[in-house]
Amino acid sequence: MTNKYLVGAAGSSELTSMTAADLAQKIHARELSSEEVTQAHLDRIADIDGDIHAFLHVGADEALAAARQVDEQLDSGARPASPLAGVPLALKDLFTTTDAPTTCGSKILEGYMSPYDATVTKRIREAGIPILGKTNTDEFAMGSSTENSAYGPTHNPWDLERTAGGSGGGSSAALASGEAPLAIGTDTGGSIRQPAALTSTVGVKPTYGTVSRYGLVACASSLDQGGPTARTVFDTALLHEVIAGPDPYDATSVDRPVAPVVAAAREGARGDLTGVRVGVVKQFDRDGYQSGVLDQFHKAVDHLQSLGATVVEVDCPHFDDALAAYYLILPCEVSSNLARFDGMRYGLRVGDDGTHSAAEVMALTRAAGFGPEVKRRIILGTYALSVGYYDAYYVQAQRVRTLIAQDFSKAYEQCDVLVSPTTPTTAFKLGDKVSDPLAMYNFDLCTLPLNLAGLCGMSLPAGLADDTHLPVGLQIMAPAFADDRLYKVGAAFEATF
Repeated sequence: MTNKYLVGAAGSSELTSMTAADLAQKIHARELSSEEVTQAHLDRIADIDGDIHAFLHVGADEALAAARQVDEQLDSGARPASPLAGVPLALKDLFTTTDAPTTCGSKILEGYMSPYDATVTKRIREAGIPILGKTNTDEFAMGSSTENSAYGPTHNPWDLERTAGGSGGGSSAALASGEAPLAIGTDTGGSIRQPAALTSTVGVKPTYGTVSRYGLVACASSLDQGGPTARTVFDTALLHEVIAGPDPYDATSVDRPVAPVVAAAREGARGDLTGVRVGVVKQFDRDGYQSGVLDQFHKAVDHLQSLGATVVEVDCPHFDDALAAYYLILPCEVSSNLARFDGMRYGLRVGDDGTHSAAEVMALTRAAGFGPEVKRRIILGTYALSVGYYDAYYVQAQRVRTLIAQDFSKAYEQCDVLVSPTTPTTAFKLGDKVSDPLAMYNFDLCTLPLNLAGLCGMSLPAGLADDTHLPVGLQIMAPAFADDRLYKVGAAFEATF
């Protein structure tokens, strides 16, 4: 399947189809200016985003000003601030920015301007990367299709009638349509990896604690993790090294060196996986998944074996309970985190006319500002945390979480990485699952165990399903702080498949 929105299609600029690494090389060699590269992507956004709806806000003036600053520094003979200096980026609208609204896809924060930049935002700016704008997301990252965004869904560039995934569908669609060469997402239960799979892009969920969450508006604090997305494994690695690292402003940040992901990607691109042990997760390779997805997954596993990898089947029995545990833990944390949106301190305020009490203003504001899915999760979480139910639900879910982490530990005694399909099916049509929350939740079956255990994972393109001719993602998973393994295996697969 092809259409005019795909990168490299008729009407797209050569600059919007180049890799970030190639753009950076030409900008640093002064064969291109950052300003003209940024302008080309802004033109692309203006041309097609009316159909894609990847962006909630485009900051053209700010992006061009940042690009001109890079050009001036390079023209003066200064070294590039980073390997990606001058290459523009799309930022998921969950990270705070002082020069653009941070809405989290919600009416309750419509027009909200943060007084500070998130650490990820700050590191992007310090690296000389112009920010094109803020991308669409399910409200507060709660969803698998961007249909829970208060501002309308993002459309998949492969088929505009289908979802680009969620919650980070905006970032992945921007990449797939040539609107941005780099993007940032967040991953609570698969919100980076799942959209990457559906749009044939690359998305990485780093090890929990290795990318700062300061200024990332919280959905579920023990699960949320910002991460890089791009169109190639190497571009993703370059961005990973920009945003990762310890942060004193984040109490969950881990004080240890960033894994050598760029070096691992370079090594993997040679296409040799001799000595690498790959585990196929039994629970994610079975009936009930789309046949075209499984066929492509099996081809991918065979290909890894052809590169010298040893393939073994791994049993992770508690993965079958991951969905139930996740949808207890997450709503509990949502109930706590979203209590701050009360109409008193910032954002939307309804009923503040002198005739309502403070409690009534809070109730009216939350009723008007939150969408149905956010309300559903707040109610579920509040119920599970209430007296008489806390032990039966939340505590039991945390015990299951421990068992899932133990399954991962035992699996990694047998192998270096685990692999699975990223999603059970290819992209579904917008509207197909919106009235069936359980069906929507099931779409994240393959991705959410990783978040419960705090480990790292990647989704990268694995071809098109024969039955739908839509993209399929290969998920690679690795132990905590072994993010470089993802890039070695991913780059080898990408270079040779």
